[in-house]
Amino acid sequence: MHPLQSLFDGNRSWVQKMKAHDQTFFDRLAEQQAPEYLWIGCADSRVPATQITNMLPGSIFVHRNVANLVIHTDLNCLAVMQYAVDVLQVKHIIICGHYGCGGVKAALMHSRLGLIDNWIQHIQDVAETHATYLESLKDERTRFDRLCELNVIEQVRNACQTTIIQGAWERGQTLSVHGVIYDVADGLLRDLRVMVSSPDQLNSVYHAAVEAIHQGGAANRPSQAET
Repeated sequence: MHPLQSLFDGNRSWVQKMKAHDQTFFDRLAEQQAPEYLWIGCADSRVPATQITNMLPGSIFVHRNVANLVIHTDLNCLAVMQYAVDVLQVKHIIICGHYGCGGVKAALMHSRLGLIDNWIQHIQDVAETHATYLESLKDERTRFDRLCELNVIEQVRNACQTTIIQGAWERGQTLSVHGVIYDVADGLLRDLRVMVSSPDQLNSVYHAAVEAIHQGGAANRPSQAET
């Protein structure tokens, strides 16, 4: 048996299911993609963007990397962002982290894993920025959760500071950047209350979101769908 046979079988089953629901689905999908969302998420296999949001293929343009980072020297991420903003004209960029993120845990524990240590250093920088607050938390799990949240907020700020998004706002393009976090344990997305739609909002929104985390984080908030 082919080692990927289960994937091919699953693919055929999915195609049949989609056609049974809508015979023209693949015809329309082949014509163009016109998503309203760019999703920058973690590469973790448990956090597939379209599945956890119950969206169809073609609805979300996706970039994923370890710990959902937006780094100003990462040409891969920046290229995806520019295509999404300039060509696809997405209206929303979503930075999605998740609790239990291995990259965040490695940064928090100062683990040594090899080449990826250079990537994780960016999360350690976030931890150092909030060191006093994080060290005040006696429970390790709470400290881990709060750093996952703070990392998302930091990446929202990083995204907003790129020339790509700054340029879009200067042109008057409608574009908002959001920070959310996913809980693998219950399957729910939670809003980190950080949404930036113009450069003049960035500092106030960022600091308010950080302060909200310092006051208890998002772990005990209802998901956006429950509010």
